[in-house]
Amino acid sequence: MASSTKYVFVTGGVTSSLGKGIISASLAKLLQARGYSVTIQKLDPYINVDPGTLNPYEHGECFVTEDGAETDLDLGHYERYLNVPTSQGNNVTTGRIYQSVINKERAGEFLGKTVQVIPHITDEIKRRIQILGQDGKHDIVITEIGGTVGDIESLPYIEAVRQLKWDPDVDCIVIHLTLVPYLASSGELKTKPTQHSVKQLLESGVQADVLVLRTEHHLAPDIKHKVALFCNISKGAVIESINVDTIYEVPLKMQAEELDIVVLDKLNLPHGNTPKLEKWRTFLTNLKTPEHTVTIGLIGKYIELKDSYISINEALIHSGVSNKTKVDVKWIHSESITPDNCQDELGGLDGIIVAPGFGERGIEGKISAVKFARENRIPFLGICLGMQCAVIEFGRNVVGLKDAHSSEMSPQTKDPVIYLMKDQENVSDKGGTMRLGAYPCAVTKGSNAFEAYGSELISERHRHRYEFNNKYMADYEKNGMIATGINPNGGLVEIVEVADHPWFVGVQFHPEYKSTVVNPHPLFVKFVEASLSNKK
Repeated sequence: MASSTKYVFVTGGVTSSLGKGIISASLAKLLQARGYSVTIQKLDPYINVDPGTLNPYEHGECFVTEDGAETDLDLGHYERYLNVPTSQGNNVTTGRIYQSVINKERAGEFLGKTVQVIPHITDEIKRRIQILGQDGKHDIVITEIGGTVGDIESLPYIEAVRQLKWDPDVDCIVIHLTLVPYLASSGELKTKPTQHSVKQLLESGVQADVLVLRTEHHLAPDIKHKVALFCNISKGAVIESINVDTIYEVPLKMQAEELDIVVLDKLNLPHGNTPKLEKWRTFLTNLKTPEHTVTIGLIGKYIELKDSYISINEALIHSGVSNKTKVDVKWIHSESITPDNCQDELGGLDGIIVAPGFGERGIEGKISAVKFARENRIPFLGICLGMQCAVIEFGRNVVGLKDAHSSEMSPQTKDPVIYLMKDQENVSDKGGTMRLGAYPCAVTKGSNAFEAYGSELISERHRHRYEFNNKYMADYEKNGMIATGINPNGGLVEIVEVADHPWFVGVQFHPEYKSTVVNPHPLFVKFVEASLSNKK
């Protein structure tokens, strides 16, 4: 029996980083606003089982879902646009596909058959694509295929799409995103790269239904007509995606181009009510017309690739808008900070964030930044390792534990104020073995955290192996660093605050993962508010 769920595949050509994730999220936002239940899935063609073991320089931020999946950063865009949590099923990698097929082969499920890319790998890809459509919760599943058409590693995914397009029980269309480059020397927009990309897709047996053309300049009607003619596509299904100042403009641009209407027509679905997107438009207006400006220093060791901290950056945008404030982020490499140059590096900041991370590189610079924020009463937010650096700094300079450190960086330290979690002690595998996903936290009334959340019990997402060593808690609290958030089940310290500081909060979890356009994260909102007060 045919499924009632419709499928939209988003492929890319010419070059990577054209914005398939943003186009997918924007389309989903428009369809959601028309009354449809939509989810988005990312298929990644690398052989890693998930991006959890990838260096951020390789793949940007690793985004963590509520159910503890380490996933592609595009899932963060999906959540920020749709305001709906994603899950394990929203990100599939080649590694996961092959692992599943090989496990079945070892268990004897193929009954002596030769296991091959077609049909076994492609069948597993199709199964993973359709899982999200089988629970009856979604009218439309948008599936973004990573990489570009023609990549060797993407071929099984394109083949799976070809098979689904011919399956009478599956109703699906393909959106192909390409580039129309502008040649300054001749003053022309060039359509040949798009034509070749569509041809490459056709050679794989897939005809695109909709073309989205990334461009720096508006496309004249004759260019759209030419592309439609050469690419076997109706003129109305050639969509312009021009460069914009902020990714949050893209849904409105796609609405103006009627991408959602084209897609609904192709899927034989009613248009529903025209989306007004009032909250989204208000957000954009406030983003473009702020009343104030603050400068926040983001201290990290992957500063060269800003995608490494993309969720933090977006959370600052969301919380800035809710404070009618433009947040200027000053990206500061933790290795560049020393006790002697803190005033030069950090002196003009209204607030300081020490970012998450792993390993020893840049750790002393982060600790110096914490000390500067604490002593100069600058609003401070420490996230994951940033919170641990705050604990180490306070131990060394206030509690009097001169050797205070994390056993991650200094296994022989006399004072391991941060140490390996008990359930991590016998873990040898690196992938997917950290404390991952959402856990509860009990918040102390009267704290900065409670003022932000307005609740005594919250839930936040984690990604870590090390924790605050509770045997030092009494010494810390006696000296003024208070544990204001505790996991009610295991006693893990989740939040620390410095009592005699205007706003100093360290959190073991990752609040940035839950910030969305509609619901900016309360901790970030209060942090920006405190930074604004500090500036004034």
